[in-house]
Amino acid sequence: MSQTSQKTETAKLSLPDGRSVDLPVFVGSEHEPGVDVTELRSQSGYIALDPGLRNTGSCISAITYIDGEKGILRYRGVPIEQLAEHSTFVETAMLLIYGELPTQERLLRFRGLLTQHEMIHEGLRNHYDGFPANAPPMAILSAMINAVSCYHPDVLQMEDESTFESAAARLMSKVRTIAAASYKTSIGQPIIYPRPEYNYVRNFLHMMFSRPYKEYDAPAEVIRALQLFLILHADHEQNCSTSTVRMVASSRANLFASCAAGVCALWGWRHGGANTAVIQMLERIHNEKIPMPEFLDRVRKKQQKMMGFGHAVYKNYDPRAEILKAAAERVMNVLKISDPLLDIARQLEEVALRDSYFVERKLYPNVDFYSGIILRAIGLPVAMFPVMFAIGRMPGWIAHFREQHNDPDDRIFRPRQIYTGPAERPYVPIEQRA
Repeated sequence: MSQTSQKTETAKLSLPDGRSVDLPVFVGSEHEPGVDVTELRSQSGYIALDPGLRNTGSCISAITYIDGEKGILRYRGVPIEQLAEHSTFVETAMLLIYGELPTQERLLRFRGLLTQHEMIHEGLRNHYDGFPANAPPMAILSAMINAVSCYHPDVLQMEDESTFESAAARLMSKVRTIAAASYKTSIGQPIIYPRPEYNYVRNFLHMMFSRPYKEYDAPAEVIRALQLFLILHADHEQNCSTSTVRMVASSRANLFASCAAGVCALWGWRHGGANTAVIQMLERIHNEKIPMPEFLDRVRKKQQKMMGFGHAVYKNYDPRAEILKAAAERVMNVLKISDPLLDIARQLEEVALRDSYFVERKLYPNVDFYSGIILRAIGLPVAMFPVMFAIGRMPGWIAHFREQHNDPDDRIFRPRQIYTGPAERPYVPIEQRA
């Protein structure tokens, strides 16, 4: 058990056969109580059933704290609002991975590793030719992360902190190079090499939008907006993709394979594809000129999903959404963009927050509601939105991989089930089957 989690008392579970089982109760550093059911089956023959795992703690973690009722998000104890205002993506990544904000010396060292590993092996360029032009970017990203590891067999056998640091820096650095190269290949343009003098975000934008004959140098406000996007997506506790990374890591798969699995989990529209769904919803309202009262009426009648509202954890305003809303407006002003989708988003939020249907159900804007508008303003195509999410979430995945591997009580994840299929029956020869 983590040093920040302590046993306080026991809970008694009464079973239908008259027996009872005493289960330990543990409390986290933010006073979250949990009942430990680790020994439930061995003591009683029962298992805990929780479809969707919404009420199950799969691990004890010291990385991210969320209070969904109050709209609180903290990385290693630091409020997300403070990181958004003062930090950079690389510094935030180091906070998540190593537990503390880095010293100047450590930050410079890690940035040096990111620069050192920003190129991808030339042999990988041929891999891109094997994908059709319309291949989903997330499929390419997952495949290429695994392919990259084949060119660096040393990272597959991490034995100490120095080899882990090298693997983490390689993955964080190369994922943006892979993503930009995927985009360039999909639109038939030559792959752009990274520039070592650029910082993390500026370098990515350079690789995305520069051409051999024309350098793209992003405005400071665009760099800051994308920096915010990445910081706010860097971790979010035990979501679908992070839990996937931890599950794969528990098998002792390597860091690259574990994070490639996280990309696949993030791919779905319920997770990393949610901001794409928001843009598609706003475009439909705009293109079909659907009046706002009519659209909201469809939502109330469950004829239409309200994408970007509500969250599995937050029952209050997602703190990330507030930050991104302000960032979206700043970017629009700097770039002198008038996007009707932003206007529609504002109207939807304003009306919904006064509507009893949404208020009673605690449906507030989440991070996906405004993140897609920022990416769209920067010039990123919708197909790249989940890829951007994956780049942002990479530090969190790396942090959870490390925590999983360093846990002295680590065991391979092996959930149980309640079987509901046929009871035992004999094999029927094919000639006797009806």
